[in-house]
Amino acid sequence: MMKIFLSGITGAMGRTIINTVDEDEVVAGFAGRMGEVDGLKVYGYLDEVVEDFDVIIDFSNKFCTRDVLNFALENKKPLVIATTGIEEDVVKMIEEASEDIPIVFSSNMSIGVNTIDIILEKLVGMLEGFDIEIIEKHHNQKVDSPSGTAKMFFNTIKRNRDVYPVYDRTDVHEKRKKEEVGISVIRGGTITGEHSVIFAGEDEVLEIKHSAGSKKIFAKGAILAARYLLNKDKGLYNMRDVLGVEK
Repeated sequence: MMKIFLSGITGAMGRTIINTVDEDEVVAGFAGRMGEVDGLKVYGYLDEVVEDFDVIIDFSNKFCTRDVLNFALENKKPLVIATTGIEEDVVKMIEEASEDIPIVFSSNMSIGVNTIDIILEKLVGMLEGFDIEIIEKHHNQKVDSPSGTAKMFFNTIKRNRDVYPVYDRTDVHEKRKKEEVGISVIRGGTITGEHSVIFAGEDEVLEIKHSAGSKKIFAKGAILAARYLLNKDKGLYNMRDVLGVEK
């Protein structure tokens, strides 16, 4: 049985993790203030944690990840980082920390989303003459924009084609350039998450779409990533590694 320390335990994803674990166990967690969630101890300060655990899953926010990273280093524990909107200086810290501990870092833990990301690499080359657009939709409580997944898709496209992102065409009065990838953002209601990548060619359109039915898909992916790390040496991994996809 894997023992999980859960950063962001009081948030929506934290509670989903608690309700999703089966043969594994969440032993305690970290949040902005101390207390209890479903009978589990919630710490407001990481230096007060006394529970034994095997791995850390971080579903907090970009302001907490730095502290969680240091906590993982101090305890020499594997870390799954599923938090989005992380700044570049913290990304650099993650890369440096992976020289000492194993880390899975991904903008989206969904198996389906990561499958699309893998497919994109092939499609970008195959559909060379097609224009590419990305559309993402989320609930009205999501604070980062565009989503980490939209950025992940764009970065995959950019690795395979010379492109740049466009977020606003309001003041642009000229035809679309071939090097553009428009990234459109929708926020509203309780949309768990939808991502579409559109390849628009002459007289035909190919659209790849992923819809999240619930947050459980992200929880299951994070737990899978945590299990993957238990037998890994130090290093920086992503969901492609977890899924066993060759780079």
